[in-house]
Amino acid sequence: MQPTQTGIAVALALAVVIFFFVFNGMSIFSRPAPLDESMTDITTQTSTTSMPSETTSVTELQVTDEVIGTGAAAAAGDSVTVNYVGSLTSGAIFDASANHGTAGFTFTLGAGQVIPGWDQGIVGMKEGGKRKLVIPASLAYGDRAVGNVIPANSTLIFEVELVKVQKATR
Repeated sequence: MQPTQTGIAVALALAVVIFFFVFNGMSIFSRPAPLDESMTDITTQTSTTSMPSETTSVTELQVTDEVIGTGAAAAAGDSVTVNYVGSLTSGAIFDASANHGTAGFTFTLGAGQVIPGWDQGIVGMKEGGKRKLVIPASLAYGDRAVGNVIPANSTLIFEVELVKVQKATR
C-alpha cells in the first residue's frame, strides 16, 4: 500500500471512530437491555449509548443485562462463580478471570470479599446471565490507586458472566 493510501485509510478509520463517540445515540453497538424486575434497589440502564469518558463522573452503579440467565438467581450469602473482564473507561483492560485459570472466580456474594459494586451489581443475576457493570469509584477503590493498573478515582467497567450459584444454607 502506498504511503498516501495508508494515510487516507488511517484518517478514514479515525473519522468513523470519532463519529461513533460524538454521536452517542447512533452507535452500532447500542441495544436496549431487558429489565430484571428483581433488581429494584439499584439503577438499571435500559440501553447503552456510549462508554463513560474519562471526564464523565459516574456517581451510581449502572447495570445492563446483556443476557438474562435461566438458572438460579444469586442472592447475598450465596457462593457465586463468575467469568469477567474488567476495563477502565478508556477501554484499557486491567484484569480478566481467564488470566487466572479456567475455573472462573468464586466468592461469597455480599460478604465484602469483592468491591461493593460487585456485591450490589451481581445480586439478582441468574446462572447463564451476562451483565455489564459500570461501577463508580465510590463503589470500587475510591481515591486509592491499585498498583500502576487502576488510577485513583476510576470508574470501572466489568463484563460479568454468572457461571454458577451455590445457594447458602439458610
